[in-house]
Amino acid sequence: MNGIKGMHHVTAITSSAEKNYEFFTYVLGMRLVKKTVNQDDIQTYHLFFADDEGNAGTDMTFFDFPGIPKGVHGTNEIYKTSFRVPSDKALDYWVKRFNRLDVKHSGIKKQFGVKTLSFVDFDDQQYQLVSDENLDGVEAGIPWQKGPVPLEYAITGLGPIHVRVDQFDYFKKMMEKVLLFKEIDQEGSLHLFEVEKGGNGARVIVEYNTILPQARQGYGTVHHSAFRVEDREVLEEWIDRMGKFGFRTSGYVNRYFFESLYANVAPQILFEFATDGPGFMGDEPYETLGEKLSLPPFLESKREEIEKMVRPIDTIRSTKEFTKEYE
Repeated sequence: MNGIKGMHHVTAITSSAEKNYEFFTYVLGMRLVKKTVNQDDIQTYHLFFADDEGNAGTDMTFFDFPGIPKGVHGTNEIYKTSFRVPSDKALDYWVKRFNRLDVKHSGIKKQFGVKTLSFVDFDDQQYQLVSDENLDGVEAGIPWQKGPVPLEYAITGLGPIHVRVDQFDYFKKMMEKVLLFKEIDQEGSLHLFEVEKGGNGARVIVEYNTILPQARQGYGTVHHSAFRVEDREVLEEWIDRMGKFGFRTSGYVNRYFFESLYANVAPQILFEFATDGPGFMGDEPYETLGEKLSLPPFLESKREEIEKMVRPIDTIRSTKEFTKEYE
């Protein structure tokens, strides 16, 4: 069986595509590599923030569904998204940066031997930075070269997602028998799972929690998360495998930037399997990624209608000079 290679992307819901763009660009220093619409709901923006080249395993994406209520954090949700930084020293930089920019954070803490820094955005979306210091495993991405964050401290990709569940025995079985992860460590109610090469780019933290009420999806929460698979051939193996285990799935879906399979693996937990390619440079050059409204071929004929439906957001950065901010 060709296994999962690690994290591919995480997709969350925001109350404001504009504020979301400002936060990820100017605070987190991640590069907007694609500005498009939700292919199943064309009045909704879908923004992709990633590393310098939009490599698989580095992108956090957002929907801004019109009129959706605020989500409620609880059990049975993908609760928190992690971003990788190169070193422990980078976390010291981010504490100062967050203090200066009034980003709420909880200070540097250790989790499974790794230094972390948890923080939230304007929607109470939960994140943490994780240090890659002394860790091998899945390669990191390339920090946004022209962004405001010094390259030695910048975000290089996705770290572990943090999932809360009230049926841990089932979830562990699903992770190990179906998805081929291994549980490698435990701290109290937290369990650390790893796959393939391991390291921060191939881990999932599962929290057993029967105390909190059921989470409710809305803005400020994660919609789904995706794992990397090599290509279409491997994706077909996973379509077959998930079906054999009795999961209801989407079947094959062509997202154009990658090819996908979706499966509800537990109550309110949606996982996607996504191919590494073809990537984000098929319709835009490297220099101006994310600056125009990009539409997949099947929506191109509706461009005029869609452009009237979604409000314009100025995402042009190729003409701007960002000064590296050392504090």
